[in-house]
Amino acid sequence: MRLFVLPLILGAFVLSGCERSVPPVQDKAPPFVKTVAVTASTEGQLGLSGTVRARVETPLAFQVGGRIAERRVDAGQQVAAGQVLFELDKRDLEQGARAAEADLAAADAALATAVADLARNRQLQEQSFTSAQALERFELARREAQTRRDAAAARLAQARNALGYGRLLAPADGVLIDVTGEPGQVVAPGQAVAMLAQAGERELEVYFPEGAQPPQDGEATLGEDVTLALRLRETAGAVDRQGRTLRARYTVLGPPDALVLGAVLRARFDAPLAEAEGEFVVPLGALNDRGQGPRVWRLRDGRVEAVAVTVVGTDGEAARVRGPLAAGDRVVALGTHLLVEDMAVRELGR
Repeated sequence: MRLFVLPLILGAFVLSGCERSVPPVQDKAPPFVKTVAVTASTEGQLGLSGTVRARVETPLAFQVGGRIAERRVDAGQQVAAGQVLFELDKRDLEQGARAAEADLAAADAALATAVADLARNRQLQEQSFTSAQALERFELARREAQTRRDAAAARLAQARNALGYGRLLAPADGVLIDVTGEPGQVVAPGQAVAMLAQAGERELEVYFPEGAQPPQDGEATLGEDVTLALRLRETAGAVDRQGRTLRARYTVLGPPDALVLGAVLRARFDAPLAEAEGEFVVPLGALNDRGQGPRVWRLRDGRVEAVAVTVVGTDGEAARVRGPLAAGDRVVALGTHLLVEDMAVRELGR
């Protein structure tokens, strides 16, 4: 009997020891977050970046299709109006012109025959050897021959034009900002092979945040000491679907030679006081966009909530936003990509 009791007692001690070794399950502590207080915007200017563009940018393409035989220019090259940029292989175009010339010659011969037949039959009709109906048929034949001749002449003119279209000429003075056509490449009519920035006015292309109306005037900074005046020329008719921005083109009131195409300039615009009301300043790190527009994460009672905002402008470290916020609200400044709605967090010491 003692032999059976001893294993039972040892088993009970082993089980009790295992139970003591398992640590109790504890809930994960809320993460720490760094927060900042939202402040009301007192700035009266809107600062944005703009790209220098030509007033007229023309995509260049052949009016006929074919294989590029020669490329005479490169990107960044200055060109003059009428300068030859590309040439197509003209063998097929030349054959088309010869065929059109042959068609015109045949139409001329047919017209001459119809005219001669009409003249003979008119004489016979005057002598009452043929009827008026027969003369009318010869008159219709002459008209048909004349029409065919006119059509052949038009086709010959088209063929000769197409032969001339085998050379792509610069439509105006300017600089080629992009060249994509290469020798040996087969292109279709209208397929762009280069982009010409025409000489003349230069403009600044600026993208304004959704909800901001582009002002009529502004200024751009060139270098450290040079300031150029801007005047609004056109505004896009709709907000860009992806960036949710509004494109505007400003004419640069200054010497165009001082501006490099594609350069990025800092532009400043006076913001109306009505627009400044209801605007707040937050760090750039507080902005979070997950495909539904920019938002900030506001901290209330130890939990975060997403607040949709509209970005009015940025200055490299902070952003001016408009939304349902109040001065003094605490928003998460870093690590917003890790947050979810109604998530419990702990605020770091201020």
